[in-house]
Amino acid sequence: MLPPFAAKISEGPLEPAQLMPVVVFAGLYAYRVRKLALQGRPVPGWRQACFHGGLVVILIAQISPVSHVSQQLLCIHMVEHLLMGDIASLMLVLGLTAQVIAPILRIKVFDRLRVLSNPIVAFPLWTIDLYAWHSPLLYQAALRHSGIHFCEHACFVGFGMNMWMCLFGPLPQPEWFGNAAKLGYIIAVRLSGAILGNIFLWSGTVFYPYYRAGDAYWHISPVADQSIAGAEMMIEGSILTIILFGWLFMRTAREIEAKQVLMDYAREHGIELADRRAARAVSAGRGDELMRRLQSAATGDARVLEGERAAPVAAVRGDPG
Repeated sequence: MLPPFAAKISEGPLEPAQLMPVVVFAGLYAYRVRKLALQGRPVPGWRQACFHGGLVVILIAQISPVSHVSQQLLCIHMVEHLLMGDIASLMLVLGLTAQVIAPILRIKVFDRLRVLSNPIVAFPLWTIDLYAWHSPLLYQAALRHSGIHFCEHACFVGFGMNMWMCLFGPLPQPEWFGNAAKLGYIIAVRLSGAILGNIFLWSGTVFYPYYRAGDAYWHISPVADQSIAGAEMMIEGSILTIILFGWLFMRTAREIEAKQVLMDYAREHGIELADRRAARAVSAGRGDELMRRLQSAATGDARVLEGERAAPVAAVRGDPG
């Protein structure tokens, strides 16, 4: 027989409905990756590791003691939400490539949903989702009903992935969404989370009476439990923001260097190349392609004299060619 402490951690039914999507997505991803490998278009190993790692994080949040204690303490439930809504969703997006999601985008309904990944749309959707599910009504309804709880988790992962897609996803982004705009996007996302964290940390008002029984068992006051949850949001958000700032700085430095290489090569060989055009190509990940075209132009290949002008813009917009 388990001692009272262990029983309190391990109690609670396992909900298969919460785990089924993980199994399904793992199978579909593995099938697609294998198919691409057979076609000679393998998905990089680090991306596969990120995707499966994201699924593992979701499993940890669902079947570990975190899941059971989250029904007793808000601060533990917040850990569950941060794992799924921030960490797991980010890792899943890092595991995606244009080739992996191509079959999905061929379906008209899903292709039209690409508009959701526009930063102007993705950010408010993510913010509304975050605040709506942390409202006392919806939050406590999710605690009491497994179906609503499943919907809550699905929204956190889904809208979290959509939010991260603007920064790391394979879908093309608007031309204006350069590194400066990405910096503003990161700040806006983190500020939105920080505001909610500060509300939990400093309000002094108990928002979720549901946790009173669990707080009493663990000998922690409801206000302290809520304050710890807010502090967790602040700490996790700060760490993530520092990492994102570092990533953006390195990305900007690489793009500046790559653009300069293109400009220098064009200048040395007497090829006209606009600074803005080189920047667009590098930002869209088409710098190597533009360099090949410049090299062809330098050797007198007439095919690039007209055709290569529109390519970087098309790449930014996601057009073929």
